Amino acid sequence: MIESVPPWATKKFYFRPKLVEVLRHYTRANFIADLGAGLTVGIVALSLCIGLGIASGVTPQAGLYSGIIGGFLVSALGGSRVQIGGPAGAFVGLIALMVLKFGVADLLVCTMMAGVILFALGALRLGSLIKFVPHPVTVGFTCGIAITILSTQVRALLGLHVAAEPAEFLPKVMALARALPTIEWPTVLLAVVSLAIILGWPKRWSRVPASIVAVGAGMVLVQLYHRLGWATDTIGSKFGGIPLGLPSFHFPDFNLGHMSDLIRPAFTIALLGAIESLLSAVVADGLIDDRHDSNQELMAQGAANFLSPFFGGLPVTGVLARTATNVRCGATSPVAGIVHALSLLVVVLVAAPLFTDVPLASLGAVLAVVALRMGEWEEFSLLRRKPRGDAAVFLTTFGLTVLFDLTVAVEVGMLLAAMSFIKRVADTTKIHQMTGEEAAVGGQGHEPVANVPRGVMIYRVFGALLFGSAEKLESIIRRSEGDTRVVILHMAAVTAMDATALNRVENLQEKLHRHGKHLILSGPHTQPYFMLEKAGFFDQLGRDNVCADLESAVARAREVLKAG
Repeated sequence: MIESVPPWATKKFYFRPKLVEVLRHYTRANFIADLGAGLTVGIVALSLCIGLGIASGVTPQAGLYSGIIGGFLVSALGGSRVQIGGPAGAFVGLIALMVLKFGVADLLVCTMMAGVILFALGALRLGSLIKFVPHPVTVGFTCGIAITILSTQVRALLGLHVAAEPAEFLPKVMALARALPTIEWPTVLLAVVSLAIILGWPKRWSRVPASIVAVGAGMVLVQLYHRLGWATDTIGSKFGGIPLGLPSFHFPDFNLGHMSDLIRPAFTIALLGAIESLLSAVVADGLIDDRHDSNQELMAQGAANFLSPFFGGLPVTGVLARTATNVRCGATSPVAGIVHALSLLVVVLVAAPLFTDVPLASLGAVLAVVALRMGEWEEFSLLRRKPRGDAAVFLTTFGLTVLFDLTVAVEVGMLLAAMSFIKRVADTTKIHQMTGEEAAVGGQGHEPVANVPRGVMIYRVFGALLFGSAEKLESIIRRSEGDTRVVILHMAAVTAMDATALNRVENLQEKLHRHGKHLILSGPHTQPYFMLEKAGFFDQLGRDNVCADLESAVARAREVLKAG
């Protein structure tokens, strides 16, 4: 979907939240609709925020604080009408690994750094650059993240006793396999019941979130287990419950010695957050027939990620599932997202003790379903139909996300995608030696040119002349031996050039001149023309040797031969 450019976007810097625009014509009916939608999304987000906090290797309240602070700021400052912000499953594996490797304090600093990066991307109006992340990369790490989330929930779903669960995938699998003899069947039963409720919940009852029903049913089973003398892990037994009230404003511990180690994961969090939030905003645009402001959205995401750690929160982004729920429930403006954040705040301030008996198996079931639904598993069955380069990028990104971490996966995936792109550009760039008969027929970008003189060789270039394909110009020297006196380079079909191609053209002209031959350019236009002009190549070649079309280039060749 093409985004509209608002009047204020013509300035070098602008900061205008969508909320400001919406409130101009806000009505009581809008507020009633937003209130209902916001409360519903708040209920849906409750179990997800708690579960994501636990799955990330921190505390359940950290997930709630992210939903409150991040969710409020994304809605209040963002560029979308209905975007819902908060903690996301996409960050789970990366956060868990960072907590084990660096600790919670460094995770908070890294999140603040990611917030600065996101805000800078939006302030510099670079939101559209996210669209250049290749599809195989995004799908690859999405599927890998889904597997990572599933692996983090095996322990909770089966009630396994693992002394220290590693963050890396293969050591984690081995540790879980060794712990299989400790499986707790009451916990398995609770997990199965929760999964059955979520997966089998009728669509006609969608206004009542299935995840909340599953968690409520799990709390009832926990009470029954107490009477039967059975045990299963709960938020209370594992974390001591959820503290009542918000934490005080606290600046995270800052260690300059760790900054260099945090730069890469900070960029990964920023890139992943930008991709997730803008994809979610685009989908929301399609649902409500609106257009979001990607740069404003990135600035809001940046502010949310910078401020959330001051209250112990995790990285946040726009979340598609909660955003879609918001739309389905009738949201009309960012007010619904603000209500969603305030409803989570009420839970923390008033009802936190009620969640002491929430079983981890039920939360694990909620996250397992989230992981299964977020993975684009059909991509595996479509691999045979995809180009080999795209399939390799997808499988590599997926494998590295699962086996190592998201930072490595994104870096290598982007590198492979860039290499694949360069190869395709090189493969599609052609240099064709045109015969006199072909010149006389015309078509394909030139008028018929009869009687091409002997000693004139015409080469047509098709496609983009970039560093991956510019070496093909070297073949012109090898072909232009013998009685060739003039080489015409017909560039009407050249769409773009870079510095490498410019260097090759300069070398071509120099070598031809050295061998007593002559170069004429025919039909360069737009970007190639301005690049050659700016580089001074036209003056070097002689402006008489830069012709508008092939006919005038052949005429110029006749003059050169006559003068020679």
